[in-house]
Amino acid sequence: MTDADVAGLHAWLADHEAELLSDYQELLRFPTLEAEAEPGAPFGAANKQALDWMLAKAATAGMRTTDIEGYCGYAEFGSGEKMVMSLGHLDVVPVGTGWKHDPFGADIDDGYVYARGACDDKGPTMAMFYASRAVLALHPDIDVRIRNVFGCNEESGFKCVHRYMETEEPPTLGVAPDAGWPCVYAEKGIGNFVIGYRPAVGKLTLLSLEGGSRPNIVIDKATARVRVVADWRPTVDARLADWFDKNVTTNWEGDVLVIDAVGKASHGAYPHGGDNAGTRCLRLLRALAPTEQETEFENLLDLPDISGHGAGIAGADEITHLTLNMGIVQTVGEEIQFTLNVRYPVTWKGADLLAKCEKRMAKLGGQWRIVSFDDSPSLYFPLDHPLVKTIIEVHHAETGETKEPGVMGGGTYARAVPNCVAIGTAWDGDGPAHEPDERLKVDHLFKMSRIYAHLLLRLAEAAKAM
Repeated sequence: MTDADVAGLHAWLADHEAELLSDYQELLRFPTLEAEAEPGAPFGAANKQALDWMLAKAATAGMRTTDIEGYCGYAEFGSGEKMVMSLGHLDVVPVGTGWKHDPFGADIDDGYVYARGACDDKGPTMAMFYASRAVLALHPDIDVRIRNVFGCNEESGFKCVHRYMETEEPPTLGVAPDAGWPCVYAEKGIGNFVIGYRPAVGKLTLLSLEGGSRPNIVIDKATARVRVVADWRPTVDARLADWFDKNVTTNWEGDVLVIDAVGKASHGAYPHGGDNAGTRCLRLLRALAPTEQETEFENLLDLPDISGHGAGIAGADEITHLTLNMGIVQTVGEEIQFTLNVRYPVTWKGADLLAKCEKRMAKLGGQWRIVSFDDSPSLYFPLDHPLVKTIIEVHHAETGETKEPGVMGGGTYARAVPNCVAIGTAWDGDGPAHEPDERLKVDHLFKMSRIYAHLLLRLAEAAKAM
């Protein structure tokens, strides 16, 4: 590959910037939230419509396309045994509250495109698609296959890419444009616990606690209902009068105190960036508890501690530390069930994490149990791996920046497909993912496409040499 090859890719992309932006906005307008399955659309109609639209675009561009039963699809060109893959996703997390812009309007305001999925992951996916189009236009006889995979279930289970791996080959080298620059060489393991708690009857009896929509989003609204015995109500009223938290409101329905809390949504991999409304409810309940119930409500308040201390799983290794997000809390029969989204150190095993939590639940007693646990093991590449080295070199050539690969708590497709790492997608001012008014700067969309095109050619060379 020569400097002229890179310059040619950049020139083609410059000539197609208006088309790239238009297609990006059109893709953002599909409300690709997971919905009830339909025939040929396992994740709902909107996801399937977006996938069909994306594959039609690829076919028009001269790529070979395959739809894998609506789970995902891919567009491919080139020839040969070796294959370079990009894995992007079309689905998005729920919108949440607090938006100033239409979440599916794709409006441009002061140079930014606003929409759910702007950064995570429709912008990077579209930028990679146009990077692939540039390679196809200028290197139509390339002797490595370039494959763009479009997933529809990244945000809520990876069923799409798991289905892909059941029917298709892994890449020689692959990237998931869904992380930080230049790339992520280690992704924490992800464990999802559902912890059941059966409330005790006392002066305060917790009747229900509801909040959250996804394990990987910090709860932004929550409601608790607690029955208060008559002789404890004066104390409760006095404590409420002095309560400091203005994001919590209360009202009485007979002998039941209703607590409503407002927080701030954030990506569950970074719970410290949000404000958990469920925790706000539990904090007030702890403050209202009589002496004989203090331990009960202290344990409840400890459970969503972001260090994992309350679940008995806190810890770190030399590379990463554990974080915990309480993403959903709901009342199921006589239990309050807490869904805890845990990002654990890259050298840990899911079985060890489960054993730690089991030990903690046993200590807490019979009111507590682990309802379920699922695990997505960590990903780790040495820094001298050819894939990592190539990405670093391209990033430096394109930006002039010398930046070390990072570690992330978020999980990307890279962890589910062999020979893949996640690469960068945004810069200062973009995002944040999973929060209100998610956005991507228009110039950054174009910049991404140039980096990705350069990277695809370099990875094709590296794949051929393997």
